[in-house]
Amino acid sequence: MSDDRFTVMELPNEHRYLMRDAEAPEAEVGEESYVDVEVDGVIERVLFHTGISEEYGGLGLASQLVQFVVDDLIASDRRIVPVCPYVKKWLMKHTDYADHVVAPRPDHLRAISLQQRAGADG
Repeated sequence: MSDDRFTVMELPNEHRYLMRDAEAPEAEVGEESYVDVEVDGVIERVLFHTGISEEYGGLGLASQLVQFVVDDLIASDRRIVPVCPYVKKWLMKHTDYADHVVAPRPDHLRAISLQQRAGADG
């Protein structure tokens, strides 16, 4: 995503997408955290946390962030696993993405837990 002010980039080593503000380049405006689970050779990206900094609240940036992430996943032939309540709600409003969505399973939830523990240890 790129417009005049906000950009989104994937940081694969950190398992997240990061939104930045061109007017405050060091500011982390928002993020979408994920973990990947491979099933039959296809990556299912589990989206488990959407966050926007308080000072950027109310600008519709969470929706822009999720839109970028979802479009990126579809373009790269990955499935979307919505665990984050915001992503679930967003996808319910954007039903045209339904063919790319996979319902969360226990293995998805275990992957989140494992990643969070690894992050706490590292």
